Amino acid sequence: MANSGARSFLQVAATEEVAPPLRVVQIEGLVVLKIIKHCKEFSPALVTGQLLGLDVGSVLEVTNCFPFPIREEDEEVEAEGANYQLEMMRCLREVNVDNNTVGWYQSTLFGSYQTVELIETFMNYQENIRRCVCIIYDPSRSNQGVLALKALKLSDSFMELHRTNNFTGEKLREKNLSWVDIFEEIPIKVSNSALISAFMTELEPDTPVNQCDYERLQLSTHPYLERNMEFLIECMDDLSMEQQKFQFYYRNLSRQQAQQQTWLQKRRAENMARKAAGEEPLPEEDPSNPIFKPIPEPSRLDGFLINNQIANYCNQINGVAGQSFSRLYLMKALHES
Repeated sequence: MANSGARSFLQVAATEEVAPPLRVVQIEGLVVLKIIKHCKEFSPALVTGQLLGLDVGSVLEVTNCFPFPIREEDEEVEAEGANYQLEMMRCLREVNVDNNTVGWYQSTLFGSYQTVELIETFMNYQENIRRCVCIIYDPSRSNQGVLALKALKLSDSFMELHRTNNFTGEKLREKNLSWVDIFEEIPIKVSNSALISAFMTELEPDTPVNQCDYERLQLSTHPYLERNMEFLIECMDDLSMEQQKFQFYYRNLSRQQAQQQTWLQKRRAENMARKAAGEEPLPEEDPSNPIFKPIPEPSRLDGFLINNQIANYCNQINGVAGQSFSRLYLMKALHES
């Protein structure tokens, strides 16, 4: 019986469990405050930090975090940063705090986070962690009265394609992958323990509010809209350059195909003459000829990321403009009354 039990346990251990899809990221309220404090203190500089927690079923629990030191691009400094992370996790383990890495957080400026560097960081984390997320916090948008906090992960189909590093049009059509399929936004749920919830209830004032927050009716949104429009125009210029790159590729490809047809017609005419003379025909393809060398197709990843960034800027402009119109209609009603 003991041997049978041992065999069944080994069989269960060897069986690969299929992980359920990630449905929600549950973050402790204290972790949210730490992220906001770190990002706002160094704004407009961009900062990052480590997320710690547990991967439980379809929920990724984030129970702690710590910031990364701001460092320059230097190999020695990067090694010190890696040692710093290991030392921090060792100290947390000694005091019985969750020290399992579940991702990282980073700040952004006006939603400018969809870059190749973010994808590379995701792929590096994915080599060691089954599931990880990136928490993005935007202090500039939070100043507009919105908690600009979102959790992102790479889609499985995009990660599979990224491992092959083949972002040609044919491969993207085969995988049915478009620019909206790169990132997946996971819903965030902020949770607090019962003691913290009771403490927050005690802190709530019993007296009603006797002051009006007139700053919420501020009609000026020019600086935020102006910066978003500037970034949007830059992205449109980048997208135009990407389109010119593909136009240049297709012009070269059509020119090469025309040269190949011309060469093939000459070779066929020559072979007909050789047949008439009783000689062996020559092959209709010559790999040594430069016109038969395939032209590499440019990667479409940069264009996909630019499209994602443009959509993000448009959504932000739409949201701020909608709030501004609501304030204008409210002020018009107040003036008329």
